[in-house]
This record gives sequence, C-alpha cells and structure tokens, in this order.
Amino acid sequence: MLNAHVRPSRDLRNHYADMVKTLNQHNHIIITNNGVGESVLIGIKDYAKYEEFLHRRFIYEELQKSKEKANAPDVNMLSAETVFSNIEKRLEAQGL
Repeated sequence: MLNAHVRPSRDLRNHYADMVKTLNQHNHIIITNNGVGESVLIGIKDYAKYEEFLHRRFIYEELQKSKEKANAPDVNMLSAETVFSNIEKRLEAQGL
C-alpha cells in the first residue's frame, strides 16, 4: 500500500486533527483495533475518485452483461426504427 499510515482507533477520538494532517502527507490511514486492521480513513477527494471508479466499473460490467445477452442465439433484436416507431405509437395512443 502506497504511503499507508497505521493508527489505532482511539486516535480518531484523541488525535483527529493530527490524523487529518497525516492524510495530507499519506494516501490513507489504516485504522486498527487491538492491533488488527479494521478500516481505512481517506481524504474526501480520494473518496470521490474511488466512488467515480466504482461507478464506471459498475457501468462497464452492466454493459458487458448486456452485450452477452444481446449476442445470445435466442435473442431477437429490434432495429432502432422499430423501437422508436413503437414508442411513438404508444405515445399517440395515450394522447401525448
């Protein structure tokens, strides 16, 4: 782990300000409880990057699943023209 810093959980209560300063010098802080790693403290900017990464990975995985389903031999794909035509017909039927 790059630039990891390890601190006991009690430091969250007793030395939080110091820990925030440490976050500026390290990528993250590993929080331990009774000497065992329990959680990780990261800065808000790194958290936002992590959330964006997870979101992109989720979208990629869902697109891969859709691609596999679309390529299945028993799937009958409609053309874009047919899809939009069906949508227009339904909207007209609803008076929209």
